[in-house]
Amino acid sequence: MAASILIADDDAVARRLVENMVQKCGYETVVVDSGDAAIAALTAPDAPAIDAVILDLVMPGLDGMGVLAKIREAGLGVPVIVQTAHGGIDNVISAMRAGAADFVVKPVGVERLQVSLRNALNASALKGELQRIRHSREGRLTFSDIITRAEAMAGVMRAAQKAANSSIPVLIEGESGVGKEMFARAIHGSGERKAKPFVAVNCGAIPDNLVESILFGHEKGAFTGATERHMGKFVEAHGGTLFLDEVSELPLAAQVKLLRALQEGAVEAVGGRKPVKVDVRIVSATNRRLLERVKQGHFREDLFYRLHVLPLTIPSLRSRREDIPHLLRHFLARFAAEENRQITGISGEAMAHLAQLDWPGNIRQLENAVYRAVVMSEGDQLGLSDFPLLASQAHPATEIPTAPLMLEPAAAPSMVSGNEIPIAPLPTVGTLALLTATGDVRSLEDMENEIIRFAISHYRGQMSEVARRLKIGRSTLYRKLDEAGVPGHGGKSDQETH
Repeated sequence: MAASILIADDDAVARRLVENMVQKCGYETVVVDSGDAAIAALTAPDAPAIDAVILDLVMPGLDGMGVLAKIREAGLGVPVIVQTAHGGIDNVISAMRAGAADFVVKPVGVERLQVSLRNALNASALKGELQRIRHSREGRLTFSDIITRAEAMAGVMRAAQKAANSSIPVLIEGESGVGKEMFARAIHGSGERKAKPFVAVNCGAIPDNLVESILFGHEKGAFTGATERHMGKFVEAHGGTLFLDEVSELPLAAQVKLLRALQEGAVEAVGGRKPVKVDVRIVSATNRRLLERVKQGHFREDLFYRLHVLPLTIPSLRSRREDIPHLLRHFLARFAAEENRQITGISGEAMAHLAQLDWPGNIRQLENAVYRAVVMSEGDQLGLSDFPLLASQAHPATEIPTAPLMLEPAAAPSMVSGNEIPIAPLPTVGTLALLTATGDVRSLEDMENEIIRFAISHYRGQMSEVARRLKIGRSTLYRKLDEAGVPGHGGKSDQETH
């Protein structure tokens, strides 16, 4: 899914011109004709996420300066590019002081607008990354810090937000690299315990003979090498949240003591004489199916039901490909700043390719791929050649079953470079056969499936753009793909296979 740009202008002609230019640059658009409508689009509970705003300063009713003031009052961090037919220095100064990220004069050219949007989005992404890092270190990470627009994540986000307001034990399942710890931190940072400690323990990295000591503490002299008293992670997390990462790797002996600690709300240090009361909220995570570990005899069933009160399963990155462009933009902004590199974006070809890969390492793999590309790149824009370890991989999401030759896609259109996948124009050539080889009229279902396959290929797997061009909802599109047995689109059939 490309970045979404809100365009606010009372002039219908100017509005349409800017909309066409923004779409040519590869972004999605939301168009309104007044300042009040712009504020509603930014603040409504069910409004789509907006990444940047192109705002006309002169409008009847609530004008551009009024919109900037309301955005500031609402605490919104969306970057705003203001435009007006009057380019006086006073207007520029007033708009910048009011919080505008950039200023353009009507009629703006596509190249100027593209640069302005790219810079605004990069600055916003870098600001978001710095805020995310700071919030994580301070234990104040919230769900607004999680980068996602995917429908597959909506249910998980809602459940996690509800869980944050209670002390219910949460078990987060998902493949390695999907962001389980970030979810745990967001649950902690969004709840009543956010001012208290968040203590993370990687259960898979603790030697078996030290598990009890690290979790529950030990007294001085309790065993050889215990030269000092250690309070243990449970006591450290008192009043806050204890995050047990890779909890499935705990040895059975430690599982018994963990179960007792959860049941009694108290821990007994190794060598200790009496238990110590603790008040901790437990969030655990695993990249394995914990119930399978129970069936195999590697995990206690009674402990499983203690931890598995509210299970959350985070989808893999291949099941939410629309998040990839947004993650790429944020990672690129952070690493370019850290490495002091003047890299302006990712080419459309590279973005399209990266959006179609399976990413077995999920977000962690994507992050490391961008890091390597930023360090090794010799240009001011990342291209496909900057991802040599990925460039040879196939495009699974575009491997669409072919029917008898009906439609011939047009030659690939020239693409405007930028941070997002450019939107290709509608095909100018191509035919749809109405008859079968035996001379009978083809069924509507057959022709519909052919059109959908062609649209997915033509728009390089951008499912939101495919649905918009076909004038159907995304859920309808996924349902039709499932019914047709088309793999690689992230719908129900794919999720079942994974």
